[in-house]
Amino acid sequence: MNLKLTNAFSLPSFGKPVLPPNSVDAKVDIEPILALWASFAGLLLFAGYLLYEKGVWASLLSADPTCLTALIVILFVGATVWVGLRANQLEQEYEHFTQFETLLIDSPSAAKDWLKRKQSSWAYEYFTAIQSKGQAWRDHSRLVDLLAEKTSAPHEMPWWINGVLLKLGLLGKVIGFSIMALQLGEMSSFDSGQTSAVLKTLTGGLGIALLTTMTGLTANILLGIQLMRLDRFADYVTAKAIKISEVDLQKIMDC
Repeated sequence: MNLKLTNAFSLPSFGKPVLPPNSVDAKVDIEPILALWASFAGLLLFAGYLLYEKGVWASLLSADPTCLTALIVILFVGATVWVGLRANQLEQEYEHFTQFETLLIDSPSAAKDWLKRKQSSWAYEYFTAIQSKGQAWRDHSRLVDLLAEKTSAPHEMPWWINGVLLKLGLLGKVIGFSIMALQLGEMSSFDSGQTSAVLKTLTGGLGIALLTTMTGLTANILLGIQLMRLDRFADYVTAKAIKISEVDLQKIMDC
């Protein structure tokens, strides 16, 4: 029995043609990093407002004479704002790479003109550097390393701050139990009349220990979520640059 073979790419699949993996129409949409951060920051602001209305912030600050809780909150807020600014920058740089990729696919001559216009973007710096290598343009591994340094290296400090938030919480725990131990050690004797004073000392030191630890852990988790997505988006930018230089750039480099 003879079987009639057909082109697999012409067969319909749920009403749409099946395209090869490297087709222009087979793009994978990435996450909108800035919109996600804005949504997350909005939830944090709403939660912070509710805590303020319930008097939780006032209780936290009054129960912690070491001010470690306030320091943790300030560091967390500052790092969160930085993540938002960085997310905006990464998204803009990704759009520049996407714009150049579209020009390469639709009009290579327009892509050449794009490289002739001096501009401040990672895509322009990266592809003009490749173009300046001439016949050796395919050997651009060092340029990829430089681009990866731009996309990911600035995230080291926020990750360090994320670890500091946790360590400050543990430091508050140590200070709180130390206060308890010192106060109990100064007591030469114990009788029933000192019960209230002992309980006040114990609850004060325990409150410092628990509140700072809770605040540090919460801030560490929430900031870690933001930095994890930021690192992932930075990888998207680097991957986009590698894909363009390895697959599409030959359209203007070999002609």
